[in-house]
Amino acid sequence: MHIKTMAEYAANGETPEVLFWVGCAGSFDQRAQKITKAFATILDKVGISFAILGKEESCTGDPARRAGNEFIFQMMAQNNIQLLNMYGVKKIVTACPHCFNTLKNEYPALGGNYEVIHHTSFLQSLIDEGRIKMQEGGSFKGKKITYHDSCYLGRANNIYEAPRKVLETLDAELIEMKRCRSKGLCCGAGGAQMFKEEEKGTNRINFERGQEAVATGASVIAANCPFCMTMLTDGVKEAGKEESVKVLDIAELIEQSMK
Repeated sequence: MHIKTMAEYAANGETPEVLFWVGCAGSFDQRAQKITKAFATILDKVGISFAILGKEESCTGDPARRAGNEFIFQMMAQNNIQLLNMYGVKKIVTACPHCFNTLKNEYPALGGNYEVIHHTSFLQSLIDEGRIKMQEGGSFKGKKITYHDSCYLGRANNIYEAPRKVLETLDAELIEMKRCRSKGLCCGAGGAQMFKEEEKGTNRINFERGQEAVATGASVIAANCPFCMTMLTDGVKEAGKEESVKVLDIAELIEQSMK
């Protein structure tokens, strides 16, 4: 896939509709790269002009701030804001709730004011506008799907409906876990826990969440976050269900089901 960068657009004196903020996981993690490709394919199919920052993109600073290194966070954030403002970026879409939360809620205090949209909300608006058309009897028709609310999309930003509305278009059966929406259980990666050893306890959070998801009897666990993707995949493996239960991002489900 050839995806144009902001630098290429700027060189031609053009501005894309949206900047797709890929994020560290979406760029470097092999599993999350598939989510990036799926989302970029959707944008391509519906004819949205979008750009990425490419090599100019760096981490939003979310893990640094969560881990308590405010100095590094501010340094990273200011570099990003300078770059985004230089390109005159107005609208950002990202497939990572951590990037979404930081860009939307924490950058304004440092001079970075943008319209930031998580990819599930963006997909919902494309479906509502009729720009995304679904296949009749797509690959997930009639299948049981359970949806995991990621902390930074759910509790932190109160976005519960958009992902579920997107899943409704698949003609599948949505089965909720007992702990869902505002009472959802974290996958175990938030607050920079992704990058450190967990404290001693009796059960790993992701194993517990994996067991809850598997217990619904769903054959697909829908996620909206690359961190949750890693944690839930490990949880499903630990439950011995990796053959029968797939963990997929909402963008992948849509990309596989659209016309």
